[in-house]
Amino acid sequence: MLQLEHFFQPAISGAMSNPVIAEVTRGSIVESRHRGAFAVVNHSGQLVAGAGDNRAATFPRSAIKAFQCLPLIESGAAAHFGLNDEEIALCCSSHSGEKEHVRVARAILAKAGVDEACYECGAHMPTAREACYDLVRHSEKPQQVHNNCSGKHAGMLALARHLGAPLEGYVKPDHPVQRAVAECLGRYCDADLATAPMGTDGCSVPTWALPLDKVALGFARLTDQGNAAAQWIIRAARAHPFLIAGTGRFDTRAMQAVPRLFIKGGAEGVFCGCIPHAGLGFALKCDDGAGRGAEVAGAHMLAALDVWALQEREALLALATEHLHNWRKINVGEIHAAAF
Repeated sequence: MLQLEHFFQPAISGAMSNPVIAEVTRGSIVESRHRGAFAVVNHSGQLVAGAGDNRAATFPRSAIKAFQCLPLIESGAAAHFGLNDEEIALCCSSHSGEKEHVRVARAILAKAGVDEACYECGAHMPTAREACYDLVRHSEKPQQVHNNCSGKHAGMLALARHLGAPLEGYVKPDHPVQRAVAECLGRYCDADLATAPMGTDGCSVPTWALPLDKVALGFARLTDQGNAAAQWIIRAARAHPFLIAGTGRFDTRAMQAVPRLFIKGGAEGVFCGCIPHAGLGFALKCDDGAGRGAEVAGAHMLAALDVWALQEREALLALATEHLHNWRKINVGEIHAAAF
C-alpha cells in the first residue's frame, strides 16, 4: 500500500511560514497564490524592511551577476581591454539573445583576443521570440553567444586572459576566475562561501546559496560612492537597461521606468538590486520559483519604501500589477502583489 505521507513532505524549508506575496486572479476569484520572502537592508546590514524567512539559504542565481563582474573591474582587466559601459552592462546581464546582445558579447571577446569557441556556457535558442524566429528563418542553429549568460562568460574569459590563467575550465570552482568571484561575493555579503552550499548554475559556473539578508547587504554595499568598480557597474546598467535583459523584460522595463533603480532578476523567482541614492540593497525569493510572482511582489516591495519621488513610486506601483489577456486579447484577470 502506498504511504501517502511520503508525497506530502514540504519541498522548501520554511515555505509554509512565508507570507503570500503575489496573487493571480481570474474574474473576482484568486486562482493562484505565490509565497515568498524578502529583505531590504542598509550598508550596515540593518534590516529596513522584510517578510518571511529571509535568513534561509537561497540560490540567488543570475541575480548576483554584478558580483561576478566585479573581479573583472577590480583586477584591472576591464580597463586593460578598454571595455565600455555597454560591455560592462552585458557582463551583468541575463539577456534575450537579440542582435544587440550578440554584438556586444562578441565585442568583449574581440577586445580580449578570445575566440568564441572558448565559451563553456552551452548554446540555447534566444529567449526573445523574434531573435529565435530569425535563426529559424535562416536555418541557423543557436550558438553559445546566444546563451543568456554569454555576456557574463565573455567577461570571465577576459578576466582569465588578463590573469594569465587557462581559458579552458574557467567555469570550474577551483579556477582562478571562480575563486576571484567567490572571494568578491563573500567579501561584499559577509559570507563564508567555503561553508555555503554550492551548486552548478544553468550556464555551468558555481552558484552559492546565501541568506537573502546577506545578499541584500552585498547590494547595499555596491552603493558606496567611493567604490569606483561598483559605481561603474551601476552606471553602466542604468545607462543600458536593454542590455541587462531585453525587449519587454521586467528588469529592462523597471530601470527604464525608474532610472534611479538598479535591479537584476535570477532564475527560480529571485530579484535583487539596490537603490543607490538611499544606500539600500534588497533581495526577494518567490518560494515556487515563479518569476511572475517575484516581479510584481518586488515592484510592490520597492514602492512601499519611503525613498522615491511621487512619479517613481507611481511607476513602481504600475509594475506591481500585470494584466492577463486571453488569445482574443480580452482582459481575464491579473497578477498583483499581495498585501504583505
